[in-house]
Amino acid sequence: MLYPPAALERAMTIREVMLRAMSGAINWRQAAEIIGCTDRTVRRWRARYEPAGDDGLLDRRRGRPAPRKAPCAEVQRIWRLYRERYAGFNGRHFYQIAQRDHRVQRSYTYVKTALQHAGRLPRHRPRGRHRRRREPRPCVGELLQLDGRRHPWLALVPDARQTVLAVVDDATPQRRYAGLIEGGERTVASMQVLRHVLETHGIPGALYTDRAHGAVPTPTSGPAPDRCKLTPLGRALRQLGIAHIVSFSPQARGRSERVNRPLQDRLVHELRVAGIRTVAAANRYLAQAFPADVQRDLRSAPRRFPFRVCPARAPRPRSDSLPRRGADRRPRQHRSVGRAPSAA
Repeated sequence: MLYPPAALERAMTIREVMLRAMSGAINWRQAAEIIGCTDRTVRRWRARYEPAGDDGLLDRRRGRPAPRKAPCAEVQRIWRLYRERYAGFNGRHFYQIAQRDHRVQRSYTYVKTALQHAGRLPRHRPRGRHRRRREPRPCVGELLQLDGRRHPWLALVPDARQTVLAVVDDATPQRRYAGLIEGGERTVASMQVLRHVLETHGIPGALYTDRAHGAVPTPTSGPAPDRCKLTPLGRALRQLGIAHIVSFSPQARGRSERVNRPLQDRLVHELRVAGIRTVAAANRYLAQAFPADVQRDLRSAPRRFPFRVCPARAPRPRSDSLPRRGADRRPRQHRSVGRAPSAA
């Protein structure tokens, strides 16, 4: 059996140290410290060296196949799956799909390394944390984050751009809602999303949004928004007793941005593989088949204190929380009429 030069060099080093220990120049504990192992290992090498000579000091595991080595057919099957069906998926996403739909039994590290060796996945260095993250709220339902992201979500319809509206609980974080709409963020769509969340999960303590026109009046991008003037969304939040917090940068909405990132990274590819071309079909897929894997990835890390459900904001009956369909939905504003000239 042929051994590499490094293995032969290590065997010769072990032999020299053992001969010094056998001659009495050093004791066995000192020999173990020189080699970098325990004295028990040195005594075992001595027991193999006396009958077999230098061959007893060589590593017998070299040249033998690993007992848990994956068959070549299985590795080629993983490569073929990624190349033919799931090109463009990241490593974690492809691993979850391969486990769920194709019964791949290997570990995530093995699958990722195999794809990297084949040149299918890039190698990334771990990125350091740029800024310290804000401590999440302790109560479930204490703070919800509403955010939208416009993107060509339907890869089979590349000319159209849709918007995903997502509502995230700040404590867990857990998606309370996610759905596609045509066009950009609109006031009507935001109000419908808010109605769905309130009827399903109850009234939160506060709502965190960006400075979109449907949330606060923003005449220009530079100064702060005018909080004295209320949009329809702002008036609804005031009537329901929900505090409205406005962010000034994407970094301030870190948790909602981290929810939209896997949506944009994964949902586009899954909708393409599923052959979905319409917003209605995409919403059905998002509600039925997609949430399980994403929610598993978005589990919050262990914290110093467990989160709890906020008892003061329990769900209310439909008749008490929001008006029924067909009821008066006109915006209520306090207006003052000044004196105007009139014809006699």
